[in-house]
Amino acid sequence: MPTVIYVFSLCTFTFGLSEFVVAGLVSAMAEDLGTSTTAVGSAIAAYALGAAIGAPLLTALLLNWRDRTSLSLTLAVLAVGSLAFAWVEQLWTVNLVRFVIGLAHGVFMAIAADVAVKLVDAPRAGRALSLVWLGLTLALALGVPLGTLLGSLWSWRAIFVALGVLGLLSLLGLVRLMPRQAAAPLPAGGRLAGVAALMQRPLLAAAGIAMLVSVATFSFLTYVSPFLLQVTQGGVRLLSLAMLMFGAATMLGNVLGGVLADRFEAGRCLKIALGLLAANLALLYLGREHAWAVVLLVGVLGAVFFAIVTLSTLRLLGFAKQLAPHATGVASGLSIAAFNLGTALGGALGGWMIERVGLAYLPLAGAAAGLLALGLLMAQPGKTRSGLQQVEREA
Repeated sequence: MPTVIYVFSLCTFTFGLSEFVVAGLVSAMAEDLGTSTTAVGSAIAAYALGAAIGAPLLTALLLNWRDRTSLSLTLAVLAVGSLAFAWVEQLWTVNLVRFVIGLAHGVFMAIAADVAVKLVDAPRAGRALSLVWLGLTLALALGVPLGTLLGSLWSWRAIFVALGVLGLLSLLGLVRLMPRQAAAPLPAGGRLAGVAALMQRPLLAAAGIAMLVSVATFSFLTYVSPFLLQVTQGGVRLLSLAMLMFGAATMLGNVLGGVLADRFEAGRCLKIALGLLAANLALLYLGREHAWAVVLLVGVLGAVFFAIVTLSTLRLLGFAKQLAPHATGVASGLSIAAFNLGTALGGALGGWMIERVGLAYLPLAGAAAGLLALGLLMAQPGKTRSGLQQVEREA
């Protein structure tokens, strides 16, 4: 693998830690800023909104920039923004800085995924993409628990100083190791031509599947703490173990998704994975009173979810390579945006389910979203699916 792909992994670790560590530091931040945990929690939504906007729209605006320049700019925003965040004192500045870093996050993930696939030959595309996502899964598995612990015991501001330093190191590694390339010419229609090209049914359907996958996963995961503590009666230690299992399993699922995509047709693997996602969530409902079963199934959820992330992204890039070859980076951004939008919608669906039906039935909402995603995939015309199989394998 080209060395720069490992640098991408360090970058996604830093971005991933920046995105997710706030969830574990909400209480410490609220106490320091003199506000409620709910108010501080809005910083999570601000970041996700920035990533959802930045991934397709800003990537389209940077369409003719050198990839190296665009990626360097996003890492500079991450580094400076993290250092600035360590000094914020007011809630509006918290949300503003998080939104701006989220914009950079979306652009980086979109372009890095596209570049990694282009830097290797077709049979290694899945493994290259899984290496890019590896940093994100390491952030979930190791970075967030460690950052939460240190930030709670010491200072949450120190965590963001460390993130600023990591961002600078990532930027130096990228500048040193990423190959230079000529700027791409703007396609006919200007900078937004890439977005316009993506408004085609196969691409939108693929993005819709990605969004539903996040809805299915995060409708449950957003409220895993009260579910495990109140419904399963598992206790805080079991909750910690469940989250550790989820984070560790995302690494396994990420690698597995890349290997499967390199060996088999991505769409076929995706159908199986979506079926497993829905079944896993249904089993979480059936086994809700058995603590160790819930812990195990939460781990399986992490593995299946991240396998789908890799498979779905490769599949969407495969469609884009045929339907919008001048805008594969924007297509990657469409996938990132779909997953982030699904995360926000999943939290809303989970909250609605708890209020209207009850906490115990929470996993059924995710199972329904998973089945809907599978139905959407199955409903795509057979001619379109088969016609793109080779493209998907080459993406």
